[in-house]
Amino acid sequence: LAIVGDGPHRAVLEEHFSGTRTVFTGFLHGEDLSKAYASSDIFAFPSTTETLGLVLLEAMASGLPVVAANSGPTREQMTHGQTGFLYDPAKEGAITEHILALQNEQLRAEMGGYCREIAYKHGWDGPSKQLYQFYQSVLKIKEVKLETTQEIG
Repeated sequence: LAIVGDGPHRAVLEEHFSGTRTVFTGFLHGEDLSKAYASSDIFAFPSTTETLGLVLLEAMASGLPVVAANSGPTREQMTHGQTGFLYDPAKEGAITEHILALQNEQLRAEMGGYCREIAYKHGWDGPSKQLYQFYQSVLKIKEVKLETTQEIG
């Protein structure tokens, strides 16, 4: 098991996996991150706070089936049973159940191929444009409030 990234639960995880062959890489980017994806069989993503889902697209573009916590952003990127599995984060053992299902090499290969196909349809442009539109909306609201304030004052 390789745990890539860093966060507030790292120390707890390191203690939990102490004595196993688990590797904690810390934060990776660029070629090192690409190598981590390329050497993986699946991508497990327990976070419920992913905003744009770009990390999911990176994994999917690498042909990795994803096991992710069921949340709004993950549902936008994934189709349960096709690109991987969405699990209920409140259900104990749910993530493990889905990870174990991906021990089946044929299932992993089928899902991985579909992941690449879907990831290339999404790309980076869509989420980036969506974020830009959100910013534009906020700026327009701010402009309207500013104009209204100036008219009153």
